[in-house]
Amino acid sequence: MKNMNQMMKQVKKMQEDMMKAQEQLGTETIVGTAGGGVVTVTVNGHKQLIAVEIKPEAVDPEDVDMLQDLVLTAVNDALAKADELANKNMGKFTGGMNIPGLF
Repeated sequence: MKNMNQMMKQVKKMQEDMMKAQEQLGTETIVGTAGGGVVTVTVNGHKQLIAVEIKPEAVDPEDVDMLQDLVLTAVNDALAKADELANKNMGKFTGGMNIPGLF
């Protein structure tokens, strides 16, 4: 019985640590870029888009498709970096396992 109580305390501590780590992810900012920095997007660790910056030289009324592609590339870059950060921060709790819905 003593071992069970000890194990339950460890599980509770791990849950608390995981919640703190997830909250910390929300305060982290990740920047993605495209086109050599003419398009920059910022997301937080929860993959929420915070900011989009487009330099004037990226705006060509004759080539809107390229601007759309640059924005898409920058967003995907930032989201990939956010995934990497989440996996790094939360991986210590999951032992490297990818648990769907956890983060």
